[in-house]
Amino acid sequence: MQALHLSASKTGLQGLIRAIDEAQAEDCLANPLTPAQWEALSAYLQPYALDAGQVLFAQGVSDRTLYLIESGNLSVHYEDEKARLRMAMVGAGSVVGEGAFFSHRPRSATVQAAAPCRLWALTALRFTELSNRQPAIALGLCMAAGAVLAKRLGNRRRRVAAT
Repeated sequence: MQALHLSASKTGLQGLIRAIDEAQAEDCLANPLTPAQWEALSAYLQPYALDAGQVLFAQGVSDRTLYLIESGNLSVHYEDEKARLRMAMVGAGSVVGEGAFFSHRPRSATVQAAAPCRLWALTALRFTELSNRQPAIALGLCMAAGAVLAKRLGNRRRRVAAT
């Protein structure tokens, strides 16, 4: 199943910003941007909606898209020939896909919607454009996503959940 691609609007990021500001999870995303920077960033993000049970991306796939979670919960699980093991649940105000985004390696786990979700996708190509046109915004977002990755890698239970 494919994620449903939605059309973005200038005010569409308000729910995401609110989710980031209200998030309480240990690995939530810190708000790195000003309102004007969020507005500029909106041109580079693609909104997606997932139904419960829909797979966002599969383990082993080569894709560097970073996803910011506005609402819902995502299950992160690892599969081998013997079993499927859930590594983490990731909720609103955080990110998934940060491992492949930074490492340029295939996805280390499968991410699936545990509930209906609204996400914002930043592809590698759009990030390159953002870096060239808005370097301060790109750096702020990278530092925030890097902090999430560092928190996950520092937590033994969630280490493999860095997707």
